[in-house]
Amino acid sequence: MRIYFNKIMLNVIFNFFIFLFLIIGIQNSTNKTKINLIFNETINLPVGFIMGTSFICGSIAGSFININFYTKKNSKN
Repeated sequence: MRIYFNKIMLNVIFNFFIFLFLIIGIQNSTNKTKINLIFNETINLPVGFIMGTSFICGSIAGSFININFYTKKNSKN
């Protein structure tokens, strides 16, 4: 369980630093657009910021998926 927790924390910290670099790098972006949500619209945001945050959210969500490729073989036949 501790290894799983360490993996998630490492991923969250890594994605936090990517988010900081995204905020620093996106300051001079001029290409802005709105996102249409179901009930509302967001403010004008740079396209790179929208794409970057969706990538970071997907990366964090993907870290919660635990795929076990190793299956235990039952030696009793």
